[in-house]
Amino acid sequence: MKLIFKKSDLTESINIVMKAISNKPAMPIMECILIDATEGIIKFSSNDMELAIETIVNGDIVEPGRVAIDAKVFSDIIRKLPGDEVTLLMDNDSKVIIESNQAKFNILTKDAEDFSPLPSIERDKMISISQYTLKEMINQTIFAIDDSEKGKMLNGERFEIKGDKIKVVALDKFRIAIRSVEINEEYEDFTVVIPGKALNEISKILTGEMDSLVNIYFSNNYVLFEFDDTLVLSRLIDNASLFDTDKMLSNDYNTKMNINRKELMNCIDRATLLNKEGENKPVLLTIKEDQLELSINTVLGTMNEVIPIVREGREQMVAFNPKFLIDILRVLEDETVSLYFTNSKAPCFIRNEDNSYIYIVLPVILMEDVDYGNNN
Repeated sequence: MKLIFKKSDLTESINIVMKAISNKPAMPIMECILIDATEGIIKFSSNDMELAIETIVNGDIVEPGRVAIDAKVFSDIIRKLPGDEVTLLMDNDSKVIIESNQAKFNILTKDAEDFSPLPSIERDKMISISQYTLKEMINQTIFAIDDSEKGKMLNGERFEIKGDKIKVVALDKFRIAIRSVEINEEYEDFTVVIPGKALNEISKILTGEMDSLVNIYFSNNYVLFEFDDTLVLSRLIDNASLFDTDKMLSNDYNTKMNINRKELMNCIDRATLLNKEGENKPVLLTIKEDQLELSINTVLGTMNEVIPIVREGREQMVAFNPKFLIDILRVLEDETVSLYFTNSKAPCFIRNEDNSYIYIVLPVILMEDVDYGNNN
């Protein structure tokens, strides 16, 4: 085998397939990238048995061949090579030579026959969506999945397709993120749960171009994303019923607050400066006639700040984990956001007028004897 690449093309393709290389592989072959140049094109593949990626690489095939090479070693070498062109040459069945300018590496390889190829799936159900929309939907919800060991049943996102609408739902024990969009075509109604790991890696690969499409195919156990020259295959999670949030949604509220998103986010961020590492004291929101008073009290000190608001309904006092609010505010783009409250023990809703995004956050229930400094 002899292949010649531009270093930039090679680096880009390695970065894509590295996202399916496990930090704790079950077998040594899972540490490898499969390089396959036997069918007139060059394909790189990786597979950790939960997530698999295959991408076509620009390059010249001087002699065809197939080899499995340690992904981390390969990536590190290519990144630090001195030249703009890289040659891969198969020395024998157990070594590959990597050359660029005057640099030359001899690297041990593994048997390509041991590599597990991407399983073929039935492409019965599919949707097509722009890369921009999919990337945005993932980024605006992925933070709300439960990625703890105890939360494995909730470490994915529910994709619900109904006609020409897609709704994505992520939740953990304290918050819910819902993002809905309309698409150009109508599709058969169905619901699946896609692992957060797969979605997180896909969002990093997507270019985010509005005019570039992603075709998403669904089978009983797998989901396949096809875009540009890349395939990403992931197992599905069988717990869609846990993400049925319709009964949790409500239009009832006693207080509505319209507030500048960046001002609120920056104010909460400043308040967290008083939280020591490992500490997560709540921020107290006191909603008055035309202003929000935000305060925090920790072992390091207290902080109070006032932000102008437009309020409907009654005055309110509610405490929240600051991280939960910042996670939401930083992924939104609206200049002004609306927060809805019922009481100090009920969830807060953050949503826009057409409900294309809805976030639900549980408050922190405060002890009666907590002192919040200068709040009167």
